[in-house]
Amino acid sequence: MFKTRLDETARAARAHLHAVIDPKGALAEPMRYATAGGKGLRAFLVIEGARLHGVSETRALWPAAAIEAIHAYSLVHDDLPCMDDDNLRRGLPTVHKKWDDATAVLVGDALQTLAFELLTHGDVGDARVPLVASMARAAGQLGMVHGQALDIAAETADTPLSLEEITALQAGKTGALIRWSGEAGAVLAGADITPLRDYSTALGLAFQIADDILDVEGDATAVGKAVGKDQDAGKATFVSLLGLDAAKSRAKELVNQACDALSPYGEDADTLREAARFVIQRDR
Repeated sequence: MFKTRLDETARAARAHLHAVIDPKGALAEPMRYATAGGKGLRAFLVIEGARLHGVSETRALWPAAAIEAIHAYSLVHDDLPCMDDDNLRRGLPTVHKKWDDATAVLVGDALQTLAFELLTHGDVGDARVPLVASMARAAGQLGMVHGQALDIAAETADTPLSLEEITALQAGKTGALIRWSGEAGAVLAGADITPLRDYSTALGLAFQIADDILDVEGDATAVGKAVGKDQDAGKATFVSLLGLDAAKSRAKELVNQACDALSPYGEDADTLREAARFVIQRDR
């Protein structure tokens, strides 16, 4: 059920996003390229959280497409030579490799601003301002960008990050956008965000631990990008700090926490529970 639903929501959000990328724009082709693949987990979280609160998928597609645009922008910029310097993303050449660095910078800029445009659409209704404000926080100076800055600083630090420091870093770099995605459905409905906030906070950390495990155990073809880079660079990760077995155990504990947070929704949240289990079982 979950994988079917994930595929459905990913296709719907991607189609919605591509439909609002103006073909007359000079960057239309690379913008579509940058948003053409991926799991679509964040869009799924938005749409599924909205469903739990009786919000239509038609309305939820606007923030679902917005978060996919923000996520794609972050990946395009993260792949640049001045950041992580990656040649592959989702099994294809990164945007700066297929085009050039300047195009990649502009594509990221365009996707970021498009995300906020999507959130202001009339169909979003009274949730427009709360969603725009929370997106700015999640993606900005104390959110995802903050985490990216800490990650870059850690590469040249004299001592590796501690477990507490790496947890704080990843709460911004990866966790902030996942948390926003998880909360968005409740925000659309004007409902209490606490259960979905607790769910998505645990989910985001489990997701990052799973990423660190994939960097050690994953196959580059399946993952769709280079693996082993963190270890080669001597970066502190959950695996390097905890050990492989303990990292896997911690990820399972977080999945259990995420599932427990959904208790107010009963069986209606079973698809979200499957999503949490998927996060630590995936191969990419």
